[in-house]
Amino acid sequence: MSFSLFESRDIELLQQAVETLSTGFGHLPASNAPSVADTDKAAIQDAAQRMHDNYPYAHPLYAGQMLKPPHPVARAAYQMAMWVNPNNHALDGGRASSEMEKEAVAEIASMFGFSQYLGHLTSSGTLANLEALWIARETHPGLPIAGSNSAHYTHSRLSKVLNIEYHGIECKQNGRMDLEALESLASSTQLGTVVATAGTTSAGAVDPVHEITAMGKRYNFRVHVDAAYGGYFRLANTLGDNASAAYRAIANAHSVAIDPHKHGLQPYGCGCVVFSDPEVGKHYLHDSPYTYFSSDELHLGEISLECSRAGAAAVALWTTQKALPLTPAGKFAEALESSINAARRLNDYLAASDLFTPIMPPELDIVMWLVNAATPQDASDRAHRLFDAAAQRDLHLALIQLEPSQLPDSHAHWRSHDKPVACLRSCLMKAEHDDWLDTIWQRLLQAADTL
Repeated sequence: MSFSLFESRDIELLQQAVETLSTGFGHLPASNAPSVADTDKAAIQDAAQRMHDNYPYAHPLYAGQMLKPPHPVARAAYQMAMWVNPNNHALDGGRASSEMEKEAVAEIASMFGFSQYLGHLTSSGTLANLEALWIARETHPGLPIAGSNSAHYTHSRLSKVLNIEYHGIECKQNGRMDLEALESLASSTQLGTVVATAGTTSAGAVDPVHEITAMGKRYNFRVHVDAAYGGYFRLANTLGDNASAAYRAIANAHSVAIDPHKHGLQPYGCGCVVFSDPEVGKHYLHDSPYTYFSSDELHLGEISLECSRAGAAAVALWTTQKALPLTPAGKFAEALESSINAARRLNDYLAASDLFTPIMPPELDIVMWLVNAATPQDASDRAHRLFDAAAQRDLHLALIQLEPSQLPDSHAHWRSHDKPVACLRSCLMKAEHDDWLDTIWQRLLQAADTL
């Protein structure tokens, strides 16, 4: 049986949902609104043909970049909501979807242990982090921000946008922030905010949030947790000691960003920012006399830097969380644990092979490995060839450039090399990857035979 991007029953469910939605507006007189049938039917078929030029992101043999398909429930709910196309900026633009956003964000805040909070969805993790850094600037004006050298490049770039001084902190071999380097900086420089990463996008490393928040109390700096990629692993019961303690400590942070369009099973774009202190809402105050007139209740635009935002994203997230609750022992959490298990198994296979050397044990579901060779340049060349050979076998991986200092101790003699070394990287973000791991491994070995 061949792979299909959809099942007919999913389309039937969507049709039923849209018909149910339509009954709420059935009392209105008919209008002459356009339909797809009234337009050039070839256009949408042409678009479908153009979309063939993509990697098979939804298939388990795609094990490359951080791309996870939305859950069918999320996709159907988003499409259903698009027949209304709500705007969650003001309540009169998206009444039901605004309430659904507030309820969905409340569940995310609860997942992180925030009893009081202010939060909302954004169009991306970049915007979520921007708002967190903007509040950092407003609450601690003139004070710099620090983050690890493995933190997402968003933070240094957004700091420039906000005209905030940014300090990069060295990382240890395991990809986590070097706490001695952070303390050295904090003891000599008054910091405003430190960004801790709960799941770096390169290696899936988890900064010790528990130790960083404790240091923040000693040196009086705020802590923002960038959990855009890794935030939902808060629900996993199979984490190591560092990650478990780090995720529990997010409750002590000042803010957190998470991307439901990554492990939250949502379509792009759906980010989220949550602040532990609701009083930061005062920094969002603005005057828009033509916007917030339909209700005295909170309009989401009053606590967001963005204006128009897709209410359909909130509907999809609310529906997914209703179908798959954010509970540690639920199906949602079990899927995350399957991804962790797949990453650990792949790392074990790599470690037992003479062909490869894993870079570090995975904390979440990202695995990186070196292709064994006589020289760093040869290792890079072999990694590129293996990347292509695997793709020819429909196994899609990713490449990453690592500085020699990031290589494992077994390759310490390469650390004097003056160029980055190309390595392979795999994000095993789908629950199915655990079932497909042996197939993935066999195709990787077949590709390696061609080197």
